[in-house]
Amino acid sequence: MRLVVGLGNPGEKYAHNRHNIGFMAADEIVRRHNFSPWRAKFQGELSEGSIGDEKILILKPQTFMNESGISVVQVTKFYKIPTADIIVLHDELDLVPGKVRVKRGGGHAGHNGLRSINSAIGDDYARVRLGIGHPGDKDRVTGHVLNDFAKADAKWLEPLLAEVADNIDLIFLQKDADFMTNVARAIAPITKKNNNQEQD
Repeated sequence: MRLVVGLGNPGEKYAHNRHNIGFMAADEIVRRHNFSPWRAKFQGELSEGSIGDEKILILKPQTFMNESGISVVQVTKFYKIPTADIIVLHDELDLVPGKVRVKRGGGHAGHNGLRSINSAIGDDYARVRLGIGHPGDKDRVTGHVLNDFAKADAKWLEPLLAEVADNIDLIFLQKDADFMTNVARAIAPITKKNNNQEQD
């Protein structure tokens, strides 16, 4: 059994925030792979299903971002899931919008959700870093991540979430490079077109 954790803040107020792209990716996996309906459990929302031969749990902690580890550790203990069998989907300021990177292990780089998870279970898990871009000034970071995506962002955001969901099994297979290549190939024409339009 594997665990995929989408990070975000609970409640309609935060639903479309950049900080909630992890929740959005988790929702897309559940939709595209016909997982079970979300149910409240372990201080989170939990869904289950299968991708290929793998049984997968999807978790959206409802503890707010900076206490995500509380929910994650409850699930891992109950289902006896090794840390190495966990994938965390989260927003990444240091990547341009639409860029995706996979990282295994290491520090939290100031991300409060990752900081909480590292404290709860250690850092030996895979992270799917979903680029939301940096506002350019550290004093504007909080406002940036807690603001909603712009309507124009849907052009790259929706296909990005779809590609992440369709290719998530590659990360279970340790094929991180293939995952990133497949997502980048699908998103590149969209982000390139957007960049060209911005320059015009």
